[in-house]
Amino acid sequence: MSPSALRLAALAPLMATLAACTTLPSDRRPAPSPWPSPAPAPAPGTLPPVITLPPSPMPGPAPGPAPVPAPPALPPLPPVPPPPPAPAPVSVFDVRDVAMRVLPPNLPDRRRWAEDIATAFAALSIPAQPHKVCALAAVIEQESTWQADPPVPGLPKLARAELDKKRERYSIPKAVLDLALSKTSPDGRTYQDRIDHFRTERDVSEFYEDMIREIPMGATLFEGQNPVRTGGATQVSVAFATEQMREKPYPWKPAGTPREEVFKRRGALYFGAAMLLDYPVSYNRMLYRFADYNAGRYSSRNAAVQALLAQLTGQKLDPDGDLLRYKGGEPLSPRSDPSQAWRALLALQPELGVNAAQIERDLKLEKRFEFEQSPTYRRLYQLAERRGLKPAREQLPDIDLNSPKITRKLTTAWFADRCEMRYRACLARDAAAASLPPASDPRP
Repeated sequence: MSPSALRLAALAPLMATLAACTTLPSDRRPAPSPWPSPAPAPAPGTLPPVITLPPSPMPGPAPGPAPVPAPPALPPLPPVPPPPPAPAPVSVFDVRDVAMRVLPPNLPDRRRWAEDIATAFAALSIPAQPHKVCALAAVIEQESTWQADPPVPGLPKLARAELDKKRERYSIPKAVLDLALSKTSPDGRTYQDRIDHFRTERDVSEFYEDMIREIPMGATLFEGQNPVRTGGATQVSVAFATEQMREKPYPWKPAGTPREEVFKRRGALYFGAAMLLDYPVSYNRMLYRFADYNAGRYSSRNAAVQALLAQLTGQKLDPDGDLLRYKGGEPLSPRSDPSQAWRALLALQPELGVNAAQIERDLKLEKRFEFEQSPTYRRLYQLAERRGLKPAREQLPDIDLNSPKITRKLTTAWFADRCEMRYRACLARDAAAASLPPASDPRP
């Protein structure tokens, strides 16, 4: 063997090993390449093909915040209860017998007071029940100490001070007002002499009526209205008396004007009984009727609603018994003049499930019993129960009393408590007359 053949024979194992390393077995495949296979060379005179690269993966959208679950819906409201039946006729004699039993034993002209109360109750269909007669008796005693036209201490000074305020408001010189007051009035006395002898609000009211009619500046000074707004044994509002005489038959004929009747005993008792007792309530104590008498019907119920709204929302609400704002005695739209209650109810709207239009309609019922049957009112107390609360349905309104006659700080709660004390004393007289233990508080 030649030397070259010997060298090839020696290299044969090494060449076999290298061939094994570069040859793939039939069951193996190369991994796919991310790049495209090379294109064949272009023919002479042609452009090379465009190589398209695979698209890069795009990042996905950032995850948004997790949705807030809606509050669970309140259960369906139960049916509205039917309206109460019409009141039964009331006997004048039955009411008079009750009044003669419970009125203060030393009351002057006691029988006449009892007869006028009986006529008022019969006209208004208020039952002959001792606690109802006692409620009216408590208001009479508190407001006038059983005087048909109660005197007001220091009335001449108070009246002249009020006249001076009005004179300054309209920039009327003092000399001009003094000249007007020196004029002879329809009763033969000068207006100044009448001021000096003022004793009761009736005196003041009649003085203003004459001034408005007789003195050229009278209508300007008093804006065409008598500034005496309440009076008589129950200190009832002349505006309320006017509305009452327009809506219901007045039991005494012939009748004077509402203003004249307020200052008579019979009128004061009729209008006072109507204001205090002639409307339905869900209260559990007469105390809250007394508060309503001072602050306006349903003020105690509405003050409880305000307290509950404050508790549920954390907002500040004044418990004054007004769920809307008022101007000149008329309610303002909550959309243009939002009240505290309106704002709080809108904050609770998602949980109440009551829309804004319904809330507005319901709030306009705040001076009526029907408000308690409204979706807003009922849903509100449903929500309170769901949160584990046990809210009251009545609360004394927090109102300061303001009047030229008031010389110290007084409140609606003070008035209601004083009437309640007198009411309890009256019930005790009834129990003593019947030789019974003192009665618990009946339904007011």
